[in-house]
Amino acid sequence: MNSRLLASVAALALSAGAASAEYTLTILHTNDFHARFEPISSSDSACGAEAAAEGKCFGGTARLVTAIADARARSNNSILVDGGDQFQGTLFYTYYKGAASAEFMNKLGYDAMTVGNHEFDDGPEVLKGFVETVDFPILMSNADISGEPLLADIIQKSVVIEKGGEKLGLIGLTPHDTDELASPGPNVIFTDPVGAVQAEVDKLTAEGVTKIIVLSHSGYVVDKEIAAGTTGVDVIVGGHSNTYLSNASEDAEGPYPTMVGQTAIVSAYAYGKFLGELNVTFDDAGVVTEASGEPLIMDAAVVQDEATVARIAELAVPLEEIRQKVVAEAAEAIDGDRGSCRAQECTMGNLVADAMLDRVADQGVTIAIANGGGLRASIDAGEVTMGEVLTVLPFQNTLSTFQAPGATVVAALENGVSQYEEGAGRFVQVAGLTYSFDVTQPVGSRVSDVMVKAGEDWAPIEPETVYGIVTNNYVRNGGDGFKMFATDAQNAYDFGPDLADVTAEYLAENTPYTPYLDGRITKK
Repeated sequence: MNSRLLASVAALALSAGAASAEYTLTILHTNDFHARFEPISSSDSACGAEAAAEGKCFGGTARLVTAIADARARSNNSILVDGGDQFQGTLFYTYYKGAASAEFMNKLGYDAMTVGNHEFDDGPEVLKGFVETVDFPILMSNADISGEPLLADIIQKSVVIEKGGEKLGLIGLTPHDTDELASPGPNVIFTDPVGAVQAEVDKLTAEGVTKIIVLSHSGYVVDKEIAAGTTGVDVIVGGHSNTYLSNASEDAEGPYPTMVGQTAIVSAYAYGKFLGELNVTFDDAGVVTEASGEPLIMDAAVVQDEATVARIAELAVPLEEIRQKVVAEAAEAIDGDRGSCRAQECTMGNLVADAMLDRVADQGVTIAIANGGGLRASIDAGEVTMGEVLTVLPFQNTLSTFQAPGATVVAALENGVSQYEEGAGRFVQVAGLTYSFDVTQPVGSRVSDVMVKAGEDWAPIEPETVYGIVTNNYVRNGGDGFKMFATDAQNAYDFGPDLADVTAEYLAENTPYTPYLDGRITKK
């Protein structure tokens, strides 16, 4: 009999002659904030002065200050937690790295955060600086960091905090494939999330902690697997897949909370557009008897905290000259939404892939491959600023050129659709190439009808023929599962111009730019 069940039996025996005492807790949560300290537009990009004046902006740290204070005032017990990926996404991160995130998270009063894959974008060094600056624990249970001296003593697998006289166990998770998604270095070994969570649950329950919350930067699909595959987890606060759960919106991917057995799963989309608010009631044994709530939208009705607005403006001063430079005009909005660019041909994918190929076409390169996960925002119609381009392409990736046989290209396309159901960022946007895919087929045999440009004509790709290819340095070096490029690339050069600069220059050369789809990717 496991320790959780023993605790339940004991609690029932003790309560036979006594009234049951319930414990209520409000879990306030964010995830995938990506340095969006300033408000965002409806398409998750920068929100201009005109839209702000019309009350069409969302999110921003100054709204979260107000909303979190209001939510705390409504609750007798509350915690504030984050599901990972505070890093990366705007010039604030490019310029300040983790320092601005640490400052504002301390101001908001977080109780804990899990490590997202983007927390490793600049290696263990930047993550170490962040962890040592924040006033709350950073958690990650499914990684062996004992061999990484920068992190070994500062990140915990789990932590116990006390609220309202009760102990709460918090466990952290990061993606199992973080070594493919970011730059953790060779000394961090990632492990299976289900086993890691169960080990920490068992440890916590042995210490008498029966109210257990997992902060999981693993995605909605994996969160449901964790809930089904473990015992003793009460709540999972999700991240990574930018999943919007709601009971009120047709756009939601599932209910808030999504119940798997007795485990409540919540997620609040991304970019600070919502503040998750889950109200949970536990019985004496620490079992959830009620869980309800809804993500609160951070729209113009939420008043911005003026001191925070002023501080963000102060931090933005060094960024303004770069951001405000107008580089082109968009005739229509350019769709960079993750729901599009990780599932099908999207107009932002076409723009970026076309820009890459155009830049190196005189080098004999005929195929461009862009990972959908590298496209982080849309661009609204009208003037396009460098700040907007950098919000779409924030990673400071460089163009990489190389040669590889057609069979390697097809293997890359198969990798691109191998995690289609999870909305993974490895989905491939292309130029100089067309392909079809069928997700009803087994992984590894989903791609067909691959055609490459041959002069003005199109021809089937030849497995043995060597092609010139351009991608970004992250993908070329094996990121997002593209290990075939790391091993099979010939004559690789990873130090081309910055992808954001290449895209901005292409937009300028083609202004006003009209986004388009031409059928280069087909889902069967």
